Amino acid sequence: MPRRMRLVAYLKTGPTANHAGGWRHPAASLDDIFDPARYEQTARLLEQACFDAAFFADTVGVPDIYKGSYATYLKLGGQISYLDPMAVLPMMMRVTRHLGLGATLSTSFHHPHHLARILGSMDILSGGRMAWNVVTSATDFEARNFGGDGIPPKEQRYDRGDEVLEACCALWDGWDADAFVMDRAAGIFIDPSKVRYANYDGRHVSSRGPLSVPRSPQGRPVLMQAGSSPRGREFATRWAELIFSTPAGREDAQAYYADIRARLAAAGREAEGCAILPATAVVLGETQSIAEDRAAYLESLINPELVVAANSNTIGLDLSQDRPQPVPGSHQGIQGSRERVAARAQQEGISFAEAAKKPRRLLVGTAESVADQMEDWFSSGACDGFVLWPTHSPGMFEDFCRMVVPVLQKRGLVQKNYAEGTLREKLNN
Repeated sequence: MPRRMRLVAYLKTGPTANHAGGWRHPAASLDDIFDPARYEQTARLLEQACFDAAFFADTVGVPDIYKGSYATYLKLGGQISYLDPMAVLPMMMRVTRHLGLGATLSTSFHHPHHLARILGSMDILSGGRMAWNVVTSATDFEARNFGGDGIPPKEQRYDRGDEVLEACCALWDGWDADAFVMDRAAGIFIDPSKVRYANYDGRHVSSRGPLSVPRSPQGRPVLMQAGSSPRGREFATRWAELIFSTPAGREDAQAYYADIRARLAAAGREAEGCAILPATAVVLGETQSIAEDRAAYLESLINPELVVAANSNTIGLDLSQDRPQPVPGSHQGIQGSRERVAARAQQEGISFAEAAKKPRRLLVGTAESVADQMEDWFSSGACDGFVLWPTHSPGMFEDFCRMVVPVLQKRGLVQKNYAEGTLREKLNN
């Protein structure tokens, strides 16, 4: 079977997603961010275009690393979850049949029993379409919302993450698929021999079980991850079925792709069981010049200070300082974000601080030229598909689905129809 490109949408319960000025665009919808219809329509749009899945990126708090305050981030419209995605996803499930739906949930702050229960429930209600974007979290402001003094060291976070996933799997595997008997005449509802204790006891977490939620159609949600550090890549190699990355360019993406593929092989995993998807956004036009004008207009909407504030959050440093230094004892920051900024600094011959002031790069062009760039990455060992984040919502997704998807479908690169089955079965089809 020919290899096909995976498409996953990056969503937020708010109007900003990575692009610091997108919410100011005239086509950005602002008055409906608390209206269920917004999220239902997005789900319908993506399913009509045969996207494999959509997931909500999430951070459990309001960033206050930049200048030690949340004022800039809130005032200028930074990327925030204004609603808990777990409250929004059921609405999207009700209006779709095939689209995979994912949530970002942290192993650092949630107990495995809670995670297994809510994710197992959602997987049942969606008919086996749930995905879990597994994060260990990377900021002190999140840790403090859960009673901690700060985020633990990376190694400790990933060690706990391994245990949380082991415990979740033990809980999910505590039910056989045929445990329900429902024999009215015999008076037997469940065969108790097909339900087991988890009895998971680790250094960081423990859970006895059994889970009250029965086995879901997939057995467990599809697992997503975005590890960039050596320990993060080790974690992704063990658990991830979808990896989304944030490379600085094509060569960076190829190096990451090759490294993960080598790690999968060393771990005895089939490469086909783990798709690597770099994150990107597009700006489209009927001609190249129109697309470039639209990109320039988008850039004109950016307040440069918000770019610095957003990068302060992901890098884990207050970049308002002339020479930003890590807070003593702090373990904040996402290595992939640091590497992306550092790579851009090297590529453009500028300082790290200057690179941190630049907005993220976009794919700019006609439907054909953007499809060309995507196909080039896909065919050159840089990726297995893409995570698409919106410059502005819902306009970018509408443009991409209307203009680019048909080109990719005509080239046989993405699916025209959904296969039957669970999300995992669809992804492996």
